[in-house]
Amino acid sequence: MRSDLTPLRALTLALLLAAGSAMAQGSAPVAQDLEALNYYVSSGDDRAAAAELRRLRAQFPEWTPPSDLTTLGRQRSPAAEVDRIYRQIAAGELAEARRSIDETTRSFAGWTPPAEMTRLLETAEAQVAFDAAADAGNAPAAVEIARRNPAILRCDRVNNAWRLAELQVAAGQRAAALQSYRGVIASCSGLPEVTATLEKAEAAATDEELAELFRLANAQLPGSASALTALETRLRAGRGDAPPSTAAERTPPRATISDGDLPAAGRPRRAGASTPSRGGGAAIASVRAAAQRGDWRTCASLTTGATSNEMLYERAWCVYNLDRPLEALSAFEPAASGRLGAEVARDARFGKSLAFLALEMTEEAARLAAATDLTEQQRREVEAIILDQRAVRAYRLKEYRRAIAFLDAYEDLTGGLRRDLAIMRGYAWLNLGKRSEAKRIFTELNDQLATPETRAALNASR
Repeated sequence: MRSDLTPLRALTLALLLAAGSAMAQGSAPVAQDLEALNYYVSSGDDRAAAAELRRLRAQFPEWTPPSDLTTLGRQRSPAAEVDRIYRQIAAGELAEARRSIDETTRSFAGWTPPAEMTRLLETAEAQVAFDAAADAGNAPAAVEIARRNPAILRCDRVNNAWRLAELQVAAGQRAAALQSYRGVIASCSGLPEVTATLEKAEAAATDEELAELFRLANAQLPGSASALTALETRLRAGRGDAPPSTAAERTPPRATISDGDLPAAGRPRRAGASTPSRGGGAAIASVRAAAQRGDWRTCASLTTGATSNEMLYERAWCVYNLDRPLEALSAFEPAASGRLGAEVARDARFGKSLAFLALEMTEEAARLAAATDLTEQQRREVEAIILDQRAVRAYRLKEYRRAIAFLDAYEDLTGGLRRDLAIMRGYAWLNLGKRSEAKRIFTELNDQLATPETRAALNASR
């Protein structure tokens, strides 16, 4: 099929294009140089296309045109490819992103991936490799990945440093684990990160090592001396190993719960916003769809590097549900400050309370909850976890009457008591010398379901 463009008009177009590009000749034609050729090819005018191709070869002798000339008309600006690569990285499609970078480099002469793109991709790849090593319990591999990619141990990814330390402890590398904790304390300037790290390090540190870590923390956060002193006092009180002072407390083995047998301090459930933030756009719709189906990893990937308040709010719930409460605290902040309206601010402050509780920062959660007009359901959930954590802490400190009071309040609030908490309440009565009350609790639990724990508790109360 011949073009309906007259020979005169075709010649005029070719001359104009040639004149426009004559001053900027290079080794290869740019998109403007190819307009006439693309027109002839798309119109099926083979004769005009061949003539224009000869002209371009003469003008650009170093250029080799593709065998399929129709591909020239499909050339795009690298900007579209760059956007696609960033979307692939955010979605965790890292192999696809690598392939797209290679294709874009070949398609657009002189283009190289921006340094920020390379950094994001390498960090994402390192995170995937680190997670795989950690999931497999492979401490040496995790250490090597972190050594080659220090970005994954930055304060905004502090969970990685904690996980690495836990792997090192499990591998018998206590000194290395303490060094990992020490690195967080020396590098991070946020009190929540530092206090949570000190609490985690306490289990692996000797008294002298714990004192050294607190000295380092005080040097790093000179304005937080009172909070650090209170934390150190609490942690040291929990390390006490003085023998029982009364005959009633001198019971056979397992007469009191060891630290290893104590209930885990109450932790929040996996959660989502009770009132979703509003707003449109395909990107945020994809994020919300992932969150709605509980695909927290996709949600977190899609919001990596997010700066909008709405994206950060969605990200906060997703990283919270991935057990990354410190990241959640930071991401909740804009919404908690009221930037998305009163309802969302309330829900974000509820989320912050849950994140504090996940870090066992009980009093911070209690203060925030008290200052927020939570819904009845939100308040009951937060208060139940607070009472749970306070009860366990009081028992560890041998403050048995306070532990019982907290557990009684928990039971009143929730209408029941978990078995592990009920057993702990029985031991609290036993350590106060109230054997009959302890035996009543243990007998009731044993009648409901006999276990080695309830049988040992009954033996201790006789």
